[in-house]
Amino acid sequence: MKPKVYFKTFGCRTNVFDSQVMMSGLQDYEITQDESSADVIILNSCTVTNGADSSVRSYISHVEKNSRARIYLTGCGAHTKGESLFESERVFGVFGQSEKSKINSLLKNEERFYRLGDLNFVDDAIVAEFVGKSRAFIKIQEGCSFRCSYCIIPYVRGDSRSLDEAQILEQVRILAGNGFGEFILTGTNIGSYGQNTHSSIASLMKKMSLVRGVRRIRLGSLEPIQINDEFMEIITEPWLERHLHIALQHTSREMLKLMNRRNKFESDVKLFNTIAEKGFALGTDFIVGHPGESEARWQEAMENIAHIPLTHIHAFTYSKRDGTPSASMNPEVNGTVSKLRMQELQSLIDTNNLNFRQAHNGLLEVLIESEKEGLYQGYDQFYNKIIIQSDEDIRGEWKSIENYTILKENNYAQF
Repeated sequence: MKPKVYFKTFGCRTNVFDSQVMMSGLQDYEITQDESSADVIILNSCTVTNGADSSVRSYISHVEKNSRARIYLTGCGAHTKGESLFESERVFGVFGQSEKSKINSLLKNEERFYRLGDLNFVDDAIVAEFVGKSRAFIKIQEGCSFRCSYCIIPYVRGDSRSLDEAQILEQVRILAGNGFGEFILTGTNIGSYGQNTHSSIASLMKKMSLVRGVRRIRLGSLEPIQINDEFMEIITEPWLERHLHIALQHTSREMLKLMNRRNKFESDVKLFNTIAEKGFALGTDFIVGHPGESEARWQEAMENIAHIPLTHIHAFTYSKRDGTPSASMNPEVNGTVSKLRMQELQSLIDTNNLNFRQAHNGLLEVLIESEKEGLYQGYDQFYNKIIIQSDEDIRGEWKSIENYTILKENNYAQF
């Protein structure tokens, strides 16, 4: 009987892809979705905040109390906390992203190991299946050359470098041939794709769209300055999702300077309105409570964001990340104040989202992703959730939905 391996993945879509790469490399092991039955646990970690580090340590404590599984640490956290966890013998092995393709042989080592590998590697893994997924994640680049003051990621994933275009397209062909129709482009900073290979994300998507079986392409987070004329030329193509996630992080001019951001509110608002006029839903990241966010700057941010047609938001309160410039900035913002500000922001965007769904109430193209207690869930072309009641198992199916009810938090339909 093969030893059983359980994957615990924290953090971003890039980590989701990396976990799938490791799963596909396990010839001598069996993948299990049941943590309690695992002989080996691979902890694919995130280190974006101190809180993310704490979550990983808490999970290790949970495993130590409830399992005899051998624990291995990989992901971004391998570079920031791997050494201390290894030296304290809380994990059996530590390995960096460049080593993940060797996972089958790494797990056979009977001696403990610590291998961070190369921060400048370029991934060459091809994944033919995504365990437990209806959508396929396509990693197109690695690392980030930006230096936002709050972010540790460039120091643990390296500068931006692009994966080989032919390899990416081969990955898409294989997955499309295996029945996947929706593809999510992922990476640390996907809008920088092609900068070192004389290509671009727009050019890549056009080539992807020509692959038989590709029905919809979704994107991870883009930076405003990465949406250029070439990108705008493909924005109305039918295979591109009608939702873009464009990272702002803030809308106060002074806060953007403190964060060492490259975007400016004046150009951001023009860009968002131009795209919204083409019928797109728009999302963003937003950090609330970053050091220096005075009441006046917060009020400026809220006044500015009211002019931006946002329908989705990934808002989170600032959490200190040791080793970044922001960690030593003052004055800090009281946690209670940050939470109240985030509630104010989230309430505004929730209202925007409801208004958007009421205004765009036509045919929805939905890929059904999951089921719980007879209720199925998927996302439409605007990246809005729809809950479907059905007596048939419709997971993995595409549905064109015309009759549905618009609720406060999501849309609802019955088959």
